[in-house]
Amino acid sequence: MTETAETGANGAESLIRTLVAAGVDTCFANPGTSEMHFVVALDRVPEMRPVLGLFEGAVTGMADGYGRMAGKPAVTLLHLGSGLGNGIANLHNAKRANTPMVNIVGDHASYHLQWDTPLVSDIVGLARPVSAWVHRTESSRTVGADAARAVFAAQQAPGGIATLILPADTAWGPGAGAAPALPKPQPAAVSDAAVDEAVRLLRSGSRTVILTRGATLLERGLTALGRIAAASGAWLMCHQLSPRMQRGAGRTVVERVPYRAEDIVGIFKEVANLILVGTHPPVAPFAYPDYPSWCLPEGIAIHYLAQDHEDGVSALEAVAEALGAPRAPALLAASELPGRPAGELDQFSIGAIIARHMPEGTIVSDEAATNGLGPMQATRGAPPHEWLSNTGGAIGQGIPVATGAAVASPGRKVINLQADGSAMYTLQALWTQAREKLDCVTIIFSNRSYAILTVELGRVGARNPGPRALSMFDLGNPDIDWVGMARSLGVEASQAATVAEFEAQFIDAMARPGPRLIEAVI
Repeated sequence: MTETAETGANGAESLIRTLVAAGVDTCFANPGTSEMHFVVALDRVPEMRPVLGLFEGAVTGMADGYGRMAGKPAVTLLHLGSGLGNGIANLHNAKRANTPMVNIVGDHASYHLQWDTPLVSDIVGLARPVSAWVHRTESSRTVGADAARAVFAAQQAPGGIATLILPADTAWGPGAGAAPALPKPQPAAVSDAAVDEAVRLLRSGSRTVILTRGATLLERGLTALGRIAAASGAWLMCHQLSPRMQRGAGRTVVERVPYRAEDIVGIFKEVANLILVGTHPPVAPFAYPDYPSWCLPEGIAIHYLAQDHEDGVSALEAVAEALGAPRAPALLAASELPGRPAGELDQFSIGAIIARHMPEGTIVSDEAATNGLGPMQATRGAPPHEWLSNTGGAIGQGIPVATGAAVASPGRKVINLQADGSAMYTLQALWTQAREKLDCVTIIFSNRSYAILTVELGRVGARNPGPRALSMFDLGNPDIDWVGMARSLGVEASQAATVAEFEAQFIDAMARPGPRLIEAVI
């Protein structure tokens, strides 16, 4: 039933071989009964690396981190609608990051669905809000072709999530072998008119901001932005939560749009022109009674140089050439490290220590929440590194994204700046770090609270909270034993309560490979 004389492959093996042929060679998985033939087929396709996660929300976050760093999809293996449901929060973040990803969601055999057994659910309905492409395969003979289409869909600019639903009988039925990979889709070219209008605005003499995200914050894009700034004096900005950003000494400095609505209003009040590259105008993250949602001044000229499906990097290069910009970019970050910190252990002293000791090529997964400003400021002139943010705002991303980034980037140190409250959502990824021997250092900012919610409480107009309300933001009583929990998952761990303790532990973590957790009590 599971093989054919023609191909010797069932549907599951045909699927995996098709993925490998299309360049997808890493599978983050939490399988169940319906996916057993896929699991067994992994033994017959050694080119596919399986990585086990202990919770689907960790699995999808790992695939997000992998896709951001690898620039190509990983595949996830999820069990039925319930498994997909467990992974949706980090699929939401990945969608907002435009991360290429292929989800394989197992389902009951097609003929079994009529019996409405306990795990039957509307998988298509669950998948659609977080997917750019959803398809249910109907035959073991077409599984390979469906997988090739899924990879193609995931790589459509600017990148997206493709979900392929795999009924069990299409996995165990006779396959047709691997389907050929489809040509990798390319982003659309921008129009000459869009380039000409950007040049006109930049030459107008009025205050102009270029707001960008995506590939324009890497290598060629940063160089083009710096050249444009040198020629025009434009202000370079990106959204506060950008999927991936290269920064540090010698790289073009791109300022982040602030988080708070009133700060956005203040920054843009004198701006006459806004040029958008693969993004949208900045707005407040939430509605607040006393602050505007739309934060731009009346009369500002808004120009879309490149939509998110278009080639923003080439568009910026074309603008730079049309301006006659110098080859050397402006706004390069100086190589400058903060002094050795003294005083209390807080986000600013921690940031200074990280900047002083992180190696070149470090990848930072930032889910520090209220403690993220210190490390971001301190590392401005640190050795060149990359910064991955929580683009969708669903907490529980930091540890899994760091894990996936480490899988995609062997030989590079990964630092996870992690708020303690959101760490509890997907701490299972620590176990995967230990199992895969990944070079990740997790820094827990242990303030024992949902501190961001304490800030938001007053901003939304919820006045005079009492002890019962405040208890909803308190992570004490009992305190979480981060050191003990990390060790139970196979990760070396320590606790630091002073600057000296943290610096010694961080230096040691940078010097040795392998997963490590430091609880910084602040």
